[in-house]
Amino acid sequence: MKKIKFTKMVATGNDFVVTEVRSQKSEVKNFSDLAEKICNRKYGVGADGLLVLEKSKKADIKMRIFNADGSEAEMCGNGARCAALYLSSQKPKAKSQKPKIETKAGILDSLVKKENVRIKLTSPCGLKLGIPVLINGCRLEINFINTGVPHAVIFVEGLDKIDVATVGSQIRYHKEFSPKGVNVDFVEAAGNDSINVRTYERGVEGETLACGTGSVASALVFGLLTGDLTHRRINVRTQSGEMLRIYFDKKVNNFSNVWLEGKAEIVYKGEYYV
Repeated sequence: MKKIKFTKMVATGNDFVVTEVRSQKSEVKNFSDLAEKICNRKYGVGADGLLVLEKSKKADIKMRIFNADGSEAEMCGNGARCAALYLSSQKPKAKSQKPKIETKAGILDSLVKKENVRIKLTSPCGLKLGIPVLINGCRLEINFINTGVPHAVIFVEGLDKIDVATVGSQIRYHKEFSPKGVNVDFVEAAGNDSINVRTYERGVEGETLACGTGSVASALVFGLLTGDLTHRRINVRTQSGEMLRIYFDKKVNNFSNVWLEGKAEIVYKGEYYV
């Protein structure tokens, strides 16, 4: 039996197991296999994903994100916020409050102020509005945008009545978004600058209490379609009940200077036996 040190963290209801490879000899040969086991909520620690922190030549740390099903994602917004808080807690000095994080989607800037963590995402791309998709004989208008990972954004009424697991799965695997598939965000307006969001996440293959990149995707599309971009800030209430704040600049249909802000915290630390 080999022991792996880990830290359990949560950001707005998204929970992660964080392990740092750079400070200990890795006993793990297959992180995908470890993710499936350690993220299991009955036989493991339990989490939406596994964050593996490694040395980086480009930033303060390199973050790899493995979903609960073992698949590796390009990026994770709330995971990156946890990684930033983790680094800040290791070296609580002025410089460590702005750690840079390397991901497969690019380098992310961050700003940590106690439990409030902001990260700057790479510029979104691939925007497509009003994609017609047939689900169960119903024609849906789906909006697509990549905020580090691909997202399908759908505006609905009666968000609490949506069968996120069933409809989300059908859209996630729809041929329109093959072969990689998409995360699926169901969005309901709650005011001129506020929305409520529920997200079906690929890799978790179910609804999560929050999704950082999904909240960003939903906020950007909402701002674009409503045309109210005066404040350049959208408040997003997640399924956990907690609020995320999205800041951005826009020119025509291009977004830049996109920031995701919300609460993150360390829950506990421990050792997992392999």
